[in-house]
Amino acid sequence: MKNILIVGLGAVGTVFAVFLKKAGHKVYGLVRDKSKYKCETLKVDGIWGVHEAKLDAVVDKVEDLNTNFDLIIVAVKSFDTEEVVKSIKDLVKEKTFVLLTQNGYGNYETAINHIKKEKVLLGRVIFGSKINQPCYATVTVNADDVRIGHPENLATDKDVIDVVCTIKHSGIPASFSKEVYKILWDKILYNSALNPLGAILKKRYGELAENPYTRELMNEIIREIFEVCRLNNIQLNFKSPEDYIEFFYSKLIPPTKDHYPSMYYDLISGNKTEIDALNGAIVKLGEKIGYIPKVNKTIVNLVKSFSLQTF
Repeated sequence: MKNILIVGLGAVGTVFAVFLKKAGHKVYGLVRDKSKYKCETLKVDGIWGVHEAKLDAVVDKVEDLNTNFDLIIVAVKSFDTEEVVKSIKDLVKEKTFVLLTQNGYGNYETAINHIKKEKVLLGRVIFGSKINQPCYATVTVNADDVRIGHPENLATDKDVIDVVCTIKHSGIPASFSKEVYKILWDKILYNSALNPLGAILKKRYGELAENPYTRELMNEIIREIFEVCRLNNIQLNFKSPEDYIEFFYSKLIPPTKDHYPSMYYDLISGNKTEIDALNGAIVKLGEKIGYIPKVNKTIVNLVKSFSLQTF
């Protein structure tokens, strides 16, 4: 049994919390406003079945936590990463690991400014879930295991595998990777191509792939990301954008074709989106070395313009 803290009980955090609690661990939630979590139990339904669990505590102040944690799972939006890691840094003890599960680029880079880098693991999460209301999430799709590792391989394989097994044995598919940073970039490619277009056009992933115009836009987004990575010496799992594009349509889209992006739900709810950690991060990485990824920049501007409107 481990002591586990879930930071953020949204769509992803709720799933981790319920499954890990049902597996017999002590699980605590840290949220922005605990008054929204007065429910006795958290519930998850969807493709992995119906599950309920009562957490050991849900708090909105770090000082209310007096437990030595084995694992802290950060499941907040990427724009909240810095605030969160600053607030939890004193909870990270000798045997504590912090697992980042957010979308986009920059979360690891932000976290290691405040927490010892050997303590920070990356988790590429590619199951889709949506929050129906506080305490209740639905898992809608799963494209692959949660892939977990250390971006610079500074944690021992044994320690990382222990975290993997904790999650896998709870019922969430998970596996160990020594190339988690490349795998995370696979997801950045995937999310940057699909999420903003799906959000502003109100389309499922499969509909975007079937439409020749959105398909060409996604292809250009992908090509620009490859160029940005090449110019910044960022290693990817695919040799060329065309290799990735073929894989994208043949392997990644089919199992997720009926899925709406989380950014769509953010826009219709009037919530801040993660565009700055996706296409926005691509634009910044490109511009700092004199390359302007024009399609990605246009996509960023479109999402931000929609964010200012009633959607």
